[in-house]
Amino acid sequence: MLLAVDFPSFIKPEIIPGVLPIRWYGLMYIVAFSIAFLLYRRQVRERRFPLSEDDLSTMFFWCILALILGARIFSTLVYEPPATNEYLRKPWLIFWPFRDGKFTGFQGMSYHGGVIGGIVGIVVWSKVKKLDLREIADMYAASIPLGYTFGRIGNFINAELYGRVTTSPLGMIFPIPKYDTANRLNPQLEWVREVAEKTGISLPSNPAELINLPRHPSQLYEAFFEGIVLWALIWVLRKKSPFKGFASGLYLLGYGFCRFFIEYFREPDAGLGYRIQLGKIVRPEDIAYLHPPLSFSTGQILCILMMLTAGIWWAIAARLPNSRFVYEYSQTAVHHPPDKTEKKAGKNARRKLRRKLR
Repeated sequence: MLLAVDFPSFIKPEIIPGVLPIRWYGLMYIVAFSIAFLLYRRQVRERRFPLSEDDLSTMFFWCILALILGARIFSTLVYEPPATNEYLRKPWLIFWPFRDGKFTGFQGMSYHGGVIGGIVGIVVWSKVKKLDLREIADMYAASIPLGYTFGRIGNFINAELYGRVTTSPLGMIFPIPKYDTANRLNPQLEWVREVAEKTGISLPSNPAELINLPRHPSQLYEAFFEGIVLWALIWVLRKKSPFKGFASGLYLLGYGFCRFFIEYFREPDAGLGYRIQLGKIVRPEDIAYLHPPLSFSTGQILCILMMLTAGIWWAIAARLPNSRFVYEYSQTAVHHPPDKTEKKAGKNARRKLRRKLR
């Protein structure tokens, strides 16, 4: 008896196939950005925040552009295996959406790179418009996670970024082509035979033939915990922040925490394995199944850095001038650049803060 769920056969990556296909993954990105925009606009209106519709649209455009650039560049620099990194030899291919004469889009987008790019976009925009970076970032923190859910659903539809091999009833058999020798498994390995026996999958009669085993649908785990749960938490607390910058720090901490533990259900990126292995050393052929508690993937290391960044950001944001959180502004609130007196007061406050942090 098969103790796993087959990936739904009616799910296809392409909505409309062809030379320039329309894919579900691309549509999910559009849905994600749209949801984030609508949630952000709702907060601006609720708070009577001094940000016009035009400025809001322009801000989202530049921040999304920065996010995509960061996600793509970071992916090619960090996640591409060093032995096969053609982007170092041909950097123009980073933003070339065609492969072998076919339109493929950008294959490889790093979440953490997107965060870095998005932060750069927010910082620059806040500086140019002379708005409080903490408030701009906090409203993003309450908008992004729910949109992120759809990005992971896009990964699920593409049958990519699935998890490690499992004997759990939650296991799913993803459609891995027979020629994909990197993700199909060798039945000569003892653990492969044991998993096949436990899950009711027949071993091939030809011992040289590779086998496909059930995997954790980790994309759905991430969509739920890093998306829906994290968004609900921040959305409920968005009106009760103890200081400006709290929600954005909570987002960094919450995402890093959830993703760190979900990484134990994900298979490490091909060719990279575990960046840090303390204790039991996992062989490359066993990585699809084994993830000891003290072995850490690239994603886990980046999540630890995210959580540390959240703590540092909280320490700084709470001590900056004018840190008291105000959710709803008066109807007459109009944004204006600071005059000379306000600039001087701000400089004096920053000097005092630097003295305290020394």
